[in-house]
Amino acid sequence: MASSIPMSPQLEQIHGEIRDHFRALANGFQRLDKMKDSTRQSKQLEELTEKMRDCKRLVKDFDRELKDEEATIPPEVNKQLNDEKQSMIKELNSYVALRKTYMSTLGNKKIELFDMGAGPSAEPTADENVQVASAMSNQELVDTGMKRMDETDQAIERSKQVVEQTMEVGTQTAANLKGQTDQMGRVVNHLDTIQFSIKKASQLVKEIGRQVATDKCIMMFLFLIVCGVIAIIVVKIVHPNNKDIRDIPGLAPPAQSRKLLYLRNPEYMRR
Repeated sequence: MASSIPMSPQLEQIHGEIRDHFRALANGFQRLDKMKDSTRQSKQLEELTEKMRDCKRLVKDFDRELKDEEATIPPEVNKQLNDEKQSMIKELNSYVALRKTYMSTLGNKKIELFDMGAGPSAEPTADENVQVASAMSNQELVDTGMKRMDETDQAIERSKQVVEQTMEVGTQTAANLKGQTDQMGRVVNHLDTIQFSIKKASQLVKEIGRQVATDKCIMMFLFLIVCGVIAIIVVKIVHPNNKDIRDIPGLAPPAQSRKLLYLRNPEYMRR
């Protein structure tokens, strides 16, 4: 039926990929029936689940491409393509129900087809777990498939929002780190300047200390010289006849005491 429907190259390619996935799913479930080991069955179910995810994505691509080309497709062809899409959704949901049946038999609840991080709202109900494709009408299968696709789209949008928020936080953190790095660089440069200033100040203090020490020595020598001069002056005054002490240049020797001679000869006095 599908081969007689005129399709664009894009739709025909997507449709062919979906049919290839359906054949792979059919062969996979046939091999699953022949397996006796529960571990191998669980691994086979994981591979089939991945195939179903890819098939669901392709069905969404088919629906999106069909909507884009709807204006250029005749109404009769458009109706046939929509019927084909519903048929593929029904077939996909039949495999989903078959997978759930195997999971219920194995007691393995770890593999979920349409979880995609959607949270509790993406978990199937108990009625959906036991309802098989043969008991569902075409419209129910289509509605169920579209509902799960919408839930998956919502989960993907929430994941995108989380990723965008994470990227914004990462960008802000990187900017803060860059600002802090620049600030630390300025602090290091300031510390280097302070260290250089302290070093120069220490050298200046040492120079001032040496100058002060030199001034003190000079003052001490001057004090000793003045004391020596004063001592010499005192000794000269106290012992003026002491020939061992030289006269101080510029200082006159002490005056000699004069003695008056008394003459007792009256005649000499008369003269």
